[in-house]
Amino acid sequence: MPKTSARLLSLLSLLQARRDWPGVLLAERLDVSPRTVRRDVDRLRELGYPVVAMKGPDGGYRLDAGTELPPLLFDDEQAVALAVALQIATTTGAGIEEAAARALNTVRQVLPARLRHRVDTLRVTAVDRPAIRPEPQVDSDVLMAIGAAVHGREVLRFDYSPVSGPVRATAGTSGSAAPPPRRVEPHHLVTWGRRWYLVAWDLDRDDWRTFRADRITPRTPTGPRFPPRELPGGSVAAFITARFRGVEATEGPDAAGGWPCRGEVILALPAAEVLRHTREGIVEELGPDRCRVVLGSWSWPGLAAAIGRFDADIEVIGPPELSSAFAQLAARYAAAATPTRHP
Repeated sequence: MPKTSARLLSLLSLLQARRDWPGVLLAERLDVSPRTVRRDVDRLRELGYPVVAMKGPDGGYRLDAGTELPPLLFDDEQAVALAVALQIATTTGAGIEEAAARALNTVRQVLPARLRHRVDTLRVTAVDRPAIRPEPQVDSDVLMAIGAAVHGREVLRFDYSPVSGPVRATAGTSGSAAPPPRRVEPHHLVTWGRRWYLVAWDLDRDDWRTFRADRITPRTPTGPRFPPRELPGGSVAAFITARFRGVEATEGPDAAGGWPCRGEVILALPAAEVLRHTREGIVEELGPDRCRVVLGSWSWPGLAAAIGRFDADIEVIGPPELSSAFAQLAARYAAAATPTRHP
């Protein structure tokens, strides 16, 4: 039987890996009696872990959410992924840079030597396009308020400023009242470059709009819930691409986002790596080493060549013309690689 401290760590790891655990199954996994499991659960509660007992024929346990954040356990891959994500978070422009840096330092201090070495050798440098002025920062509370309204599908009211920063609801210099708050049905919170945007249906203008998050000052409370609308273009990526190119997104195959040819692929590369080399499309992170990319070009072979420059495995999502262009380029490159004899 393992020692009590080691057994508690094993029990905590099991409780974090799955929502509900029957008590008998926990006892089998730990090779102890159900009575020992009950005692170990009580010890975890004394340490601040909110372990809830479930009623039923066999009974069981669940690690619930508490009022304070208790110590957490991560496996090696999770710990490295967390450290890398915190490095990237220091350059998001989401107003969490200082907190992310402090969290990274905290994580690094408790990492085992073998993992600390891996993290220290993997330093992520975010390279962005040159800016004439500093990129605007978004208050993290504003992002949380917008995100909560998007998730809850609740009408969002906010003041919108022509410049970055909070808006004060005061009378104007000429004595006229301040403009009324905007009322929208929030659809998506997205990033483009290093700026955050809200995609929403404007209830007063009866149309889709994009709003810079750094110019939004949310009002409380939020409004009533609403049924979701279908976004023009079929996806938020197509809609944002079209709007930022000054082209209205349309339904169907003509929704090209300003380019005559537009395709979608999955690249076997981190999103941060792809973002360093392109500003012309949408890059969506799918995992530590996978991202979804939407790009446009003047021709299908040109688009295939542009995607091929990333030197990574490619999964074509669509359309079929892009797959045909890859096949065309593959045949052309294969012929170019074959030595030819000149007379």
